[in-house]
Amino acid sequence: MKYLILIYNNPATRRLWSEFSDEQRAEGWRAYAALDEEFAASGELIVSEALADPSQGRRVLAREGVTTTTDGPFAEVKEHLAGFYLLECESFERAVERASLIPEAAFGMVEVRPVMELP
Repeated sequence: MKYLILIYNNPATRRLWSEFSDEQRAEGWRAYAALDEEFAASGELIVSEALADPSQGRRVLAREGVTTTTDGPFAEVKEHLAGFYLLECESFERAVERASLIPEAAFGMVEVRPVMELP
């Protein structure tokens, strides 16, 4: 079954990242590259991506034939989606096990959700 692992950031994790030295940030990116390699080697990785800062995003509403957009950042949002992994795992427990390896599981927030199979 497919599982989406959602990686969230908040002001504290963003502040921590901004205080890292260049070498610490490089080490962080290497940790993600190693996870990608591990998940790919196991045959579980479908795709993983990091997302741009919400300030670069846009909300889109389409009502009664009219499309409106709102540029980010969105003040009411304290946490934002920073990236994701889409994995094919044998069980929910395995997906949770894999999610626990993601750095944000230790100092931010990671969510695991099964992907619905549509008819």
